[in-house]
Amino acid sequence: MSKKILIITGDAVEALEVYYPYYRVLEEGYEAVLASPQKKVLKTVIHDFEGWDTYTEKPGYLLESHVSFDEVNPAEFDALIIPGGRAPEYIRLDPNIPRIVGHFFEEGKPVGAICHAALVLAALKNNKYFEGRTLTAYTACRFDVESLGANYTEETLHVDGNLVSGHAWPDLPGFMREFLKLVKS
Repeated sequence: MSKKILIITGDAVEALEVYYPYYRVLEEGYEAVLASPQKKVLKTVIHDFEGWDTYTEKPGYLLESHVSFDEVNPAEFDALIIPGGRAPEYIRLDPNIPRIVGHFFEEGKPVGAICHAALVLAALKNNKYFEGRTLTAYTACRFDVESLGANYTEETLHVDGNLVSGHAWPDLPGFMREFLKLVKS
């Protein structure tokens, strides 16, 4: 039976951080399901590093989500990917996020969190999933990682048990390689 991977996101998701994992999951022959607060056509954004003190943002592609968060039964999925961009800032406020994300940590299923995804992890009511663990995220999320009780690493890719974390979209090849290794095991 084919594996089923959940990708949770929303408007202002970084285009590469959602499209690259989505197509890699499909390429592996797995089912990829995009979930967002409401089932809709999402507006992605493109973040780039152009000499500013922070990244710049431009409108990206449109992407249709398959299900709303309230329709997600996390027990039906083998793994979870949380892309970055600005979507994590507000999807973490959705009341379904702790239920969905918490399931993957409770069950020890693979979780891939890249860039600003650490903001979503902070929505869990219990930091027990992160205490003593090490993960990476976009530099601006360092304090969010540390608030989880985790150790922040400046490595752009890190694997700690069932959690694969990446710094930003340039790290997607290694991020997906390590994530898919966990899914296959």
